[in-house]
Amino acid sequence: MIVLFTDFGSSGPYIGQMEAIIYQYAPAIKIIRLVDNAPTGDPVLSSYLLAALSHSFPKETVFLSVIDPGVGGGRIPVVLKANEQYFVGPENGLFNSIAVQSERPLWYKIVWQPENCSSSFHGRDIFAPVAAMLTQGQVNKIIEPYPEVVSDQWQPDLNKVIYFDHYGNAMTGLRYQDDMKNKRLKVANFILERAETFCNVELHQPFWYCNSSGLVEIAVNKGNAQAQLKLELGIMVNLF
Repeated sequence: MIVLFTDFGSSGPYIGQMEAIIYQYAPAIKIIRLVDNAPTGDPVLSSYLLAALSHSFPKETVFLSVIDPGVGGGRIPVVLKANEQYFVGPENGLFNSIAVQSERPLWYKIVWQPENCSSSFHGRDIFAPVAAMLTQGQVNKIIEPYPEVVSDQWQPDLNKVIYFDHYGNAMTGLRYQDDMKNKRLKVANFILERAETFCNVELHQPFWYCNSSGLVEIAVNKGNAQAQLKLELGIMVNLF
């Protein structure tokens, strides 16, 4: 399957245009729209979200991932193979969290080029065809090994809010560990206790918990954590 992970939003033609190209190269492939509202133009925050969500998918899944504020510039189009999955997109930090969280990441540079390529939509013109061709086993003359090395300063976890879901719950870039269970979480001017789930706290009470993707998440029972706590993407969180 091909999984779409973008910051394109749910309206507009861009996702449909990529899907049309995919079907030209791989007519029978299954396409799943995973996220279309990743942090806009922010490959760093998006990197931690993509890494967490990728664990729900089987081996050989191809993630077509486009958060690409530098499109047409100097960043390189790449494929990362990690955890027996493939990630197709720009080399701008978007795949770094997956790389540092996996044991043997393999990087490849995309060398295939279409006859016509826009300067502003490589998601359609380069990444979508390459993702489709990968699902068909067409590797020759598409990619070549690329000695990418992620900086030692790139942390495997990020103590910031990286995503808000439809309910206003705030996902962080921290993977939950058992030694966190008795800790409190500080965000902005609020101190939050941990709970197992929503029904374990009073109505409208904020708390933190381990979400279904294994990340530390901030929520409010029958409420909106983003609005109630006045949270923003990138705000720091600390467990103590």
